[in-house]
Amino acid sequence: MFRIVGTRTPLKAASAKLLNDTCTRHLHSTCDVAVVGAGIVGLATARELIMRHPGLTFTLLEKEKELSAHQSGHNSGVIHSGIYYTPGSLKARLCVRGAALAYEYCDKKQLPYKKCGKLIVAVEQEEIPRLKALYERGLKNEVPGLNMIDAKGIKEREPYCRGVMALDSPNTGIVDWRQVALQYGKDFEEAGGKVVAQFEVSDISLAAESPAGSAEGLKYPIIIKDKKGNELRCSYVLTCGGLYSDRLSQISGCSREPRIVPFRGDYLILKPDKHYLVKGNIYPVPNPRFPFLGVHFTPRMDGSIWLGPNAVLAFKREGYKIYDFNVRDLADALSFRGLQKLVLRNISYGMGEMYRGIFIGAQVKILQKYIPELSRSDVLRGPAGVRAQALDRDGNLVDDFVFDGGVGDLGSRVLHVRNAPSPAATSSLAIAEMVADEVEKRFAL
Repeated sequence: MFRIVGTRTPLKAASAKLLNDTCTRHLHSTCDVAVVGAGIVGLATARELIMRHPGLTFTLLEKEKELSAHQSGHNSGVIHSGIYYTPGSLKARLCVRGAALAYEYCDKKQLPYKKCGKLIVAVEQEEIPRLKALYERGLKNEVPGLNMIDAKGIKEREPYCRGVMALDSPNTGIVDWRQVALQYGKDFEEAGGKVVAQFEVSDISLAAESPAGSAEGLKYPIIIKDKKGNELRCSYVLTCGGLYSDRLSQISGCSREPRIVPFRGDYLILKPDKHYLVKGNIYPVPNPRFPFLGVHFTPRMDGSIWLGPNAVLAFKREGYKIYDFNVRDLADALSFRGLQKLVLRNISYGMGEMYRGIFIGAQVKILQKYIPELSRSDVLRGPAGVRAQALDRDGNLVDDFVFDGGVGDLGSRVLHVRNAPSPAATSSLAIAEMVADEVEKRFAL
């Protein structure tokens, strides 16, 4: 392992037709390249690869009935601008380029989005030095349009928002990332790629030998099997497994680390009669002592406004409800030394997040620092998302790419994307370029 620092209905209908048609056909038994995982990173990368190599055959395998069913379909919908990340880092470069590519792609495909902007608001004087440092960081990252505004400027942008100073990011926007992901899938299919749904990979191995008189084993030496006994043979395989990226790596003989630990974020929803309180994204000044950005106000493409999220350990990798539970997932997380160290370093913060997740009033109290007019009666419990957080054994959050292939003959034909830099949706097209570069280097396509 090594590290390298339009309209919605027709699109959804097309995606459903694609998956239904694929499920009713027999699985194509061979292909040049198999891509495992149809989240936004897998879809963007499959699209990028088939555009670069139209002469090869590609199959995209997805365990769910639909594309983009998990992280990509449960995020906040923000097009981030790249303010927060260390200047010169891969995260910073990918986010800034990814945002530019996302706007360009949405314009080309006529996918709706809004550049509603974002204010990162300091509500106390002691936060101003951190806010100014964030501004300098954004300038170094070449984020377009940044400027600092005072309390009067905040009121002009967000009449109901309280603050002493804010960083204004007009290039921040919102979009339905699942709609974008489905369009990636449509592009892939129109370029000749095949999508196979309900194929949950259980094994990736080298063929022991070829059938008598057949060259299949030489050309397609990799066998991918699912839990139902179906199999696909291919020359090379790329996995973009998101919440299951570590387990996909392990079944082909790779290390267990970095480990994926699921964190659930629970949102509140602002009642429609209070939508006038929020015009664009309103974020707090992040506290560098804690790993997450804190609660914020996020308008959505459907007109709703989400508040939050908190960040708590999910008891199931795809557990979007408080009581969702899986014994293996929880045991994997709690037994991992990396999570234990992270928890010990942030125990008071973590307890606070759990408390705010249970008692809505506690979360509203934090939100009132920014919009004092907000009350407990103005909000309802909303949806949740689960973030696939990669952790190393020392409890550090893994920020950059982790590519893994393992060793031996199998490792020379397998590439696992074990971690893709967050925010993966905003950066998806830029991430796809980098993953495709790595695929070409590894496999000499």
